[in-house]
Amino acid sequence: MLLLYNTGLRIYYLLILLFSAFNKKAALWIKGRQNIIFTTFEKSIWFHFASLGEFEQGRPVLEQVRKQQPGAKIVVTFFSPSGYEIRKNTPLADAVYYLPLDTEANARRFINAINPAVVIFTKYEYWYHFFKQLNNRQIPLYIISGIFRPGQLFFKWYGSLHRKILGFVTHFFVQDEQSKQLLQTVNITNVTISGDTRFDRVWANAQNPKALPQIEDFKGGQKVFIAGSTWPADEQLIAKLISQHPRWKFIIAPHEIGEDKINHLVSLLPEGSYIRHSQIQSHISNLIQAAQVLIIDNIGMLSSLYQYGDIAYIGGGFGAGIHNTLEAAAFGLPVVFGPNYSRFKEARDLIAIGAGFSVNDQASLKITAYNLMHDQSFCADAGYKAKQYVAHNIGVTEKIIAEIKF
Repeated sequence: MLLLYNTGLRIYYLLILLFSAFNKKAALWIKGRQNIIFTTFEKSIWFHFASLGEFEQGRPVLEQVRKQQPGAKIVVTFFSPSGYEIRKNTPLADAVYYLPLDTEANARRFINAINPAVVIFTKYEYWYHFFKQLNNRQIPLYIISGIFRPGQLFFKWYGSLHRKILGFVTHFFVQDEQSKQLLQTVNITNVTISGDTRFDRVWANAQNPKALPQIEDFKGGQKVFIAGSTWPADEQLIAKLISQHPRWKFIIAPHEIGEDKINHLVSLLPEGSYIRHSQIQSHISNLIQAAQVLIIDNIGMLSSLYQYGDIAYIGGGFGAGIHNTLEAAAFGLPVVFGPNYSRFKEARDLIAIGAGFSVNDQASLKITAYNLMHDQSFCADAGYKAKQYVAHNIGVTEKIIAEIKF
């Protein structure tokens, strides 16, 4: 099994190398792992995040460690360019790297350099050689905000190697009871149900959001429908709502902001209805207010945008799965999303309490949007329930910090 694992990783690397010739993200993935010189630390605390979403998820724990141990050296690694390229200069870390490919030699070299005393992985990513090296050296390894599902390799008859990887973990902090029970079926009992650290992150953000005067100017006192992290399938549906609700403003923040993606979105919108955020400086105030649609063509604003909204649509539900619903819920917005949400506990919970709404097609979105937009008490009640749901689930970071031995 280990031979298959090692071979599979090398094939994966070769495929990324092949795609790097014409794919920017793949090129960054390759370039970021070439000729890395790691800073040598006498001792460090190592945080690993798969991507940007996991960074924001684990950020409350990272911030608390930085606060409690200001003199500690903190190393952050990312697997994906979408995490590394945006957070490579974070002041929360003393060094930020792409995680090297999981080979025995890379694992030894990296761990020898940074000398971690404690290692914390957020939610995903289980790497055999890195985990084995940590286990061999008796370095504590924690998984926080872990989530497990029956279909994962750990619970398949042929998943013996992946079950072995789980055995290298010192302690799991998981989001729910199902995850704990699944781990118990493979004799993993070093588990605490602590919840999801994202609740702490989004709640803190909602209590003190960054003011965005240009967005306030665009809003102009009107109701606002915010569509965050959208993909083309989402945008196809949302665009048809705009002419149906002329008294509402729409803010659309695509998940990908390449010029081709923005141009495709623009092609769906009524002519003259939109303004791009990057062009907002060149427009006078009354023209900004006259636009019905604002396109956010940059990264980093979405978590603060929701403070100006009344209804949120979260993208990704017509693809691999929805993006972060909790950011909007923390501001007291009802959340709407596509059908592929079953892997996300918070989405299921929001639907159960009447704060979240799944749509399957244009017709169902039209009905859901109409109900929320035209029934003020219904919309307000859904938003209140969303905010209360987040408030009732905070405090996860404190539970984790109290258990980890630094």
